[in-house]
Amino acid sequence: MRVLFIIGALLLVLGVASLFVPIPHRERAGIRAGDISLGVETTTREKVHPAISAVLIAGGVVLLYAGRRRR
Repeated sequence: MRVLFIIGALLLVLGVASLFVPIPHRERAGIRAGDISLGVETTTREKVHPAISAVLIAGGVVLLYAGRRRR
């Protein structure tokens, strides 16, 4: 039961963090001809969709409840 509690806490923290922390994404595009290469690299930062964060938070709460210690 202790493992469920730890996994639930981890999911809860990840869910809350995903609401505020953007994830960087890099794309490279270019051409190469012989010894010459020309390229462009773009970096964007995107946040996770709020529905995914809600699922992580809800799953964390459910696992916290299921993994609680009963006396």
